[in-house]
Amino acid sequence: MYAQRASGVGPLVGSISHDRRRCQRVLAGLLTALLALVLLWPGGLRAGEAELELSLPALVLKGIPFEVKVSGTPAQPLWLVLDGEHHGLAFEEGEAVVEGVVTGADHATLTLTDAGGRVLAEAQSPAIAAWLSVLPALLAIVLALVFRQVILALFIAICVGGWLGYGLAGDRLLTSVLDSVNLHVLSAASDSEHMSVVLFCLLIGGMVGIISRNGGTVGIARHITRFVRGRRSAQTTTGLLGTAIFFDDYANALIVGNTMRNITDKLRISREKLAYIVDSTAAPVTAILLVTTWIGFQVGLIDEAIRQIDGFEGSAYGVFLAAIGYSFYPILALLFVFMISLSGRDFGPMLQAEIRAVQQHGEQDEALTDREAIAEEASIDAKPGIPHRALNAIIPMTVLVFTTLGGIWYTGMSELGFSAEAGLREVFGGGDSFTAMMWGFLLSTLVALAMTRLQGLLSMDETAHYWFEGVKSMLLPITILMMAWALSSVNESLHTSDYLVSVLSDSLSPELIPVSVFLLSAFTAFATGSSWGVMGIMMPLVVPLAWAVLQHHGLAGDPAAMHLFYASVAAVLAGAVWGDHCSPLAETTLLAAMASGCGLVEHVRTQLPYALFVGGISTVCAIMPVAYGLPWWLGIAISIAVMALGLRLLGRRAEEPGEEAGVSVRAEADAR
Repeated sequence: MYAQRASGVGPLVGSISHDRRRCQRVLAGLLTALLALVLLWPGGLRAGEAELELSLPALVLKGIPFEVKVSGTPAQPLWLVLDGEHHGLAFEEGEAVVEGVVTGADHATLTLTDAGGRVLAEAQSPAIAAWLSVLPALLAIVLALVFRQVILALFIAICVGGWLGYGLAGDRLLTSVLDSVNLHVLSAASDSEHMSVVLFCLLIGGMVGIISRNGGTVGIARHITRFVRGRRSAQTTTGLLGTAIFFDDYANALIVGNTMRNITDKLRISREKLAYIVDSTAAPVTAILLVTTWIGFQVGLIDEAIRQIDGFEGSAYGVFLAAIGYSFYPILALLFVFMISLSGRDFGPMLQAEIRAVQQHGEQDEALTDREAIAEEASIDAKPGIPHRALNAIIPMTVLVFTTLGGIWYTGMSELGFSAEAGLREVFGGGDSFTAMMWGFLLSTLVALAMTRLQGLLSMDETAHYWFEGVKSMLLPITILMMAWALSSVNESLHTSDYLVSVLSDSLSPELIPVSVFLLSAFTAFATGSSWGVMGIMMPLVVPLAWAVLQHHGLAGDPAAMHLFYASVAAVLAGAVWGDHCSPLAETTLLAAMASGCGLVEHVRTQLPYALFVGGISTVCAIMPVAYGLPWWLGIAISIAVMALGLRLLGRRAEEPGEEAGVSVRAEADAR
């Protein structure tokens, strides 16, 4: 029995060993098949090849070229198939770039194949009609102007833009509404420069709240009123103050508007007129003076652009200086402010606003009843029974100006390595204006707080309360700013600028480049509300384009034709400022309205005819004639004469004869 048991063990062990070997062979076969499946699956790669990555825009515009990138180091020739066309890929440093265009299809479908036609990877993006990319911006502007509901207009535009970004897919309509906040607004809020603007808006709001309650602004009003003899001199003084605060457009708008608002109210100058003067002495001054926070940005763009030009001789800063004389709109817009102020004449909606202000005898302006107006929230009366000392406002404002200038100088020197050879222009051009302004507003707020407490003008609880009241008055404009930034993000995702730039794709004569660039830059800034964004987009395109057209006509490098090159560079800057002035989406437009206590829509409605008037004259009397050989200074002189004549024919004074002196007398009595 034992022998039988022993004799049965051998076959059993042999069977187990045989089954184990068979299982091992089956497992090895499965692993081999799985490995082959992974390597040969579409989108996968053969052994010895690195992984390839195919990327294309999330959305493409029909008829507008877009770039497709393939990253990796393939061991064999590869092809990219788009709309049935095969494009051979040439890899440099692990990347190949192909330009594609979609015409009729609703999707851009890309296929990556090897030489044998085997599919390695595929990608797809929705395609929409190119003109739809400007629909959100146009929708925001129309709704804001028609219904006077800026936040609602911006929100609807953002939602529509988000839906366009999904290719108008029906199942994405709800998602686009949710993404309006989750994606675009959040992206705007997470930008560090945007948050810098928010922070120093809150800080200056708090500082204005303190110096308003401690009687500082009333003290300034009394002192300045002694030198202001009427409505015209008050407007001129406001323009001069705006010109003096030249270093940054944001600081200009906030300081001048908040400082002069009480004075112009006493003299029965409309809030719309104050906002116009503030807005038209902010960006124009900052854009054309030699030492401002804009210079580093502009020169950096020009430098990047001229690097694309082979054989170009000259520095970026030299090009900027040469282009200043051709920046017709900023120069003429600034001069027109003083024409309006000194003549006392107005036309269009501004004239009606001025008539209302004069007839209401110091009563609240009609614009203050608009939902978007912030004057009621921003207006903080001085505490009764305390002395109204102008120094309580002048010293914090002076600290603000000098701290900001010192901060720009310090950050500029730090950027240049504290080089002893660095010039003042280069230092200020390379400075960090956002950081410097935040330092200035913070320190000026602390100084205002300390002065208030040391003089016993307000208790600590009162000081804190009115600081928060000042901050609270900034919440509405900050909300609009956030929505405007979100719309800018939508425009970027829709490639709005690419479509607008495509209108210049046809060949142009050299003389038509400056006016074409000016108009296109202005419209883009008007639609997007960002002058800096327009400069960042247009400058790298316009500079090589202008040089290429000059080369095509044999004029590149010819001193007699370089004015066309400089005028083209200036047209980007001037067009961006013009469009910024006309757009209700622009940050400086909003800040000027906010600081002046004027409704945003009312500010845009009254300023738009003036901006169009100056822009049209600069186009017809300066840009075009200068392109055909007229000296730039003569173009400015002719434009000034035409503006003066037009103002004489179109404008009239809001006050009756003798009313000017009467307003001054009453204003002085009220101030006392």
